[in-house]
Formats: sequence, structure tokens, C-alpha cells
Amino acid sequence: MLTALYAAPDGEIFDAPGQAAVARHGVLQRLLREDEVMPLPEGAELCLLPGRRAVTMNEAGQVERLGPGLLAVAAILPMGYTRTLVPAFEREENAPLLPLFGYAAVALKGDALVVAAVPGDDNEKWHPYRYNTKDLRKKVKAVTAALPQNRIVKQLGDCSLKWHCCTAQNLFYRRWEAGIPTSPTCNAQCLGCISLQPAECCPSPQSRIAFAPTAEEIAQVGLYHLETAPDGIISFGQGCEGEPALTYERIAPAMRQIRAQCSKGQININTNAGCTKGIKAIVDAGLDSMRVSIISAREGVYQAYYRAENYTLQDVEESIRYAKAKGVYVSLNMLFFPGLNDRPEEVVAWEGFLERTGVDMIQLRNLNIDPDWLLETLPPQEAEPIGVPAFLRQVAKRFPGLVLGSFSHYVKNAGD
Repeated sequence: MLTALYAAPDGEIFDAPGQAAVARHGVLQRLLREDEVMPLPEGAELCLLPGRRAVTMNEAGQVERLGPGLLAVAAILPMGYTRTLVPAFEREENAPLLPLFGYAAVALKGDALVVAAVPGDDNEKWHPYRYNTKDLRKKVKAVTAALPQNRIVKQLGDCSLKWHCCTAQNLFYRRWEAGIPTSPTCNAQCLGCISLQPAECCPSPQSRIAFAPTAEEIAQVGLYHLETAPDGIISFGQGCEGEPALTYERIAPAMRQIRAQCSKGQININTNAGCTKGIKAIVDAGLDSMRVSIISAREGVYQAYYRAENYTLQDVEESIRYAKAKGVYVSLNMLFFPGLNDRPEEVVAWEGFLERTGVDMIQLRNLNIDPDWLLETLPPQEAEPIGVPAFLRQVAKRFPGLVLGSFSHYVKNAGD
């Protein structure tokens, strides 16, 4: 038996000897089994869930509270790990909406903490020890001095120091994937949008860019990074902005300016791919890779989350097919939630979508959201989920050439 954890009213976390750990799969709360957990990875953090009572399961199979005033505990995983179950709890009346984090079920096994998760990808480049170093502020100042009039650099400096964005920090560390935010607007109203907006569902982890950079500003930052960064990638579409394809009239000429002077590195866009006109223009300007944010291959579920203003899932599919036809490496940024993506009806839809589009990779990303809020908003499940490991095995078997991971992979081009 795995032992349940709880948080005392003062926030200190304890184990509850003799009390079974319970996890949640969709709407179902059940015992957490030993074959469903792995050691809590380095870089993970524990947190309490306000307004949510810690629970266990008695011998009769009934979920019950651990004790008066004891709060549920969750793990927040580092990048590179996919959670397979979410924490079980009993929500109190008037409980606050949870902040936008990816809550995973956690327990005690012997004297070690374990979590319901599977490793998804090598996170060496994204390991926490590589970021937020003591010399980061000095590096931000150095790049700001090199490009003093560029507003994008100031935005990324703020994102690095205030919001601790790793992709922003890479510009100042002069390495790997660096973000170039371009769009203050969006064509979707995602349920769990992570950039600060006027109407907030809950606290956001970062602010949104308040200006639209010029093509010259975009090209200046892009050249600065790609000319020297090892495995250099510039990415449009960051957490501090809306939909980058809406700014295609600035991104496309900027890309042409970059490629006229530098053939090194990779140009990437992170996008919802709903603005097909913009995606086509960016692809034609020389895009190397595209990562498409997606939660479902079913229109009703997709729209319930994205709440798109003027596009459909079919537009997304058209954008992907166009990019693939032009030789772009396409990944799906699959927003993953146990009990949603692994529903049988979802699996069937995913297989059809993957067959039609021929994408190269699926990046599994734990969806940062309050579990109850998500499930209460989306259409109800039609059948019991098959489980995250079974979903991954089924997709891997059906599409053996498809890469399953967590991070954008560097795609070498002729200039490297």
C-alpha cells in the first residue's frame, strides 16, 4: 500500500501511516497502485491544494477524509515528465480556483516520495540547474547593451528575471531555443491561458507583451541568436504573447531578412495553427519547424477549451498539412490531462488526425489547470479512459515512426 500525504493548516506536509493513497483518473477516484508510480524526480515540488481536503480509502472501497482541516497535496513535475494521474481530494464549498499548474498524484512508498508519472524525454537542456543562475542579471544587461533599442530584448529580459521563463533566458545565455514574442493579440480564448490578460480566470504565471515588434526588431534578435548559439533555434509563439501567426506580415519579412544573412540554426513557430493564411505565409518564408498546440482531435472538445473566435479544428488540420507538404517538421504540443486524452473516443479521433496529417512528433505537456474546472467545462466522457500508459503504447504501435517526447528537437539544416 502506498501511504497518503496531507498538509497541515500551517502548510507543513506529512504522511499518514496506515492510510492508503488515493489518486484521480478523470472523475474517478481510486487507490494509487505501486505499478503506477515512479520516484519523485529531481526538480519536482510539493504543494498543498487550498480548499481541498486530503482523502484516503477505507476497506470498503469508500473515499473518506483523512481528518478535519487536513489539505490535499500534489506534486508539480519538472519538464520532461508526463503525469498519469491527478491528486484525489474532496473539494470544500467555495474553494478557490487553483492556479495554473500541472498537479500530479503523489504518495509515500517506504521512506521515499513517489509520483504518478512516466519519463517522457531527456531534459538535459531544460534541467532547472541550467537556468536562473547567479550571473543571469549580468547576462541580461550585456545583451541589452548590445541591442539597446530593441523592445523585444527588454521584454525577454523582464520575462527572464521576473517570470523565470527558460526560453527567454536562452537568448541571454546565448544557446539553444530562444523565444521571440511578437503578438499581443490572439484568435482564441484558451481556458487555461498562461499569459496575463484583462479578464483573468485565475493568477497567470506571466504577463503578455503589450506591443507588436517591427520586422526589423524581429530580424535583429533572430540574427543575434542564430549566428552564434549552439543548436540555435528562434521560436515565435511564447507564453507571454497571443497567436504569432496573426503577425505574419511582420514575421515573414523578418524571416527573409534573417535567411538573407544567416543560414544557421532553426526557425520555429509555436502556434494554434488556426490562422491558416498566416501559417502559409510564414511557411513560404522559410519556416523549419512548427509546434501546434492542441488538446483534442474532436471539434467539440477542442472548441470547449480553445474557444476560438474565427477558426475551426479543420483550419488547424489544413495548416498542418500545408506545412508538411512544404517540408516543415511538425510537432503537436499535446496538452495532456489524465482522463481526457486517453478516453477511448479521443484515442480513435487522435489516430485519424495523425493518419491524415502525418505529423513528425508529439510533445506531451501536462496541462496546467484546475482539474475540476477543466472537467466541468469539457463535454463529459463517453467511456472509461484506458489510462495514459496504454494510450502511449497504442499510439506508438500504430505510428512507429512518430516521435513521442516532451521538448522541441533540434532539426539540422544545410547551414549547420
